[in-house]
Amino acid sequence: MKKFLLSASAIVAAAAASTSAFAADLPARTYTKAPAYTAPAVVYNWTGFYIGGHVGGAFGDSNSLVGDSGRFMGGVQGGFDYQFATNWVLGIEANYSWMGSNNTGFVYPNGTTVTGNSNELGSVTGRLGYTWGPTMLYAKGGYAWRGNNDLTVTSLVPATPVGIDGNSKSGYTVGGGLEYMFTPNWSGKIEYQYYNFGNTTLTSTAFPAGSTSFNNDEHTIKAGLNYRFGWGGPMVAKY
Repeated sequence: MKKFLLSASAIVAAAAASTSAFAADLPARTYTKAPAYTAPAVVYNWTGFYIGGHVGGAFGDSNSLVGDSGRFMGGVQGGFDYQFATNWVLGIEANYSWMGSNNTGFVYPNGTTVTGNSNELGSVTGRLGYTWGPTMLYAKGGYAWRGNNDLTVTSLVPATPVGIDGNSKSGYTVGGGLEYMFTPNWSGKIEYQYYNFGNTTLTSTAFPAGSTSFNNDEHTIKAGLNYRFGWGGPMVAKY
């Protein structure tokens, strides 16, 4: 028994000596730094319906019957956007604006006056946008309509007939803007929109040259706020 214990002790001592020698031959262990934390990227989803409101101003050009002085405007809009690629959005929007009255016009040397007033604008447009993050830059264009486009001619010569060519309620509109999505359901925008309803020509002996013509257009600048229903889902994190 004594010889067995001595033999076992010798085997254990030899094994320990071999393990120590093998460990001494191993290279030193290198320290590896843990990778830095990277926050997940946020994907902004523009797909869905929206409604909102806007305020701003409208003005014509120097040959517009309503004049080039500014008028207050406010209204509502609604539409649908579809994000068909990572950075592209296609949409359709309906817009209605009410404007303050403007009874300016033209006064001719012989005393004839022409005045007009139009205090409603509407449009149905398509729009194409390019997005990066929560921001979208877009262009738009389509059908335009105006309401209450009253036209009045007053002449010092009584019962003078006046021929009217134009003065349409329908036209076209083009524009563009910048929209920013500051929460999954809310976005704000700044937009320029130009409305054109052609020209109106008046022909009568009441005018010195026999006829006169003016433009029917409006330049508008507005700021708007939209509530988005998130039909396509909320903003999500992309890992």
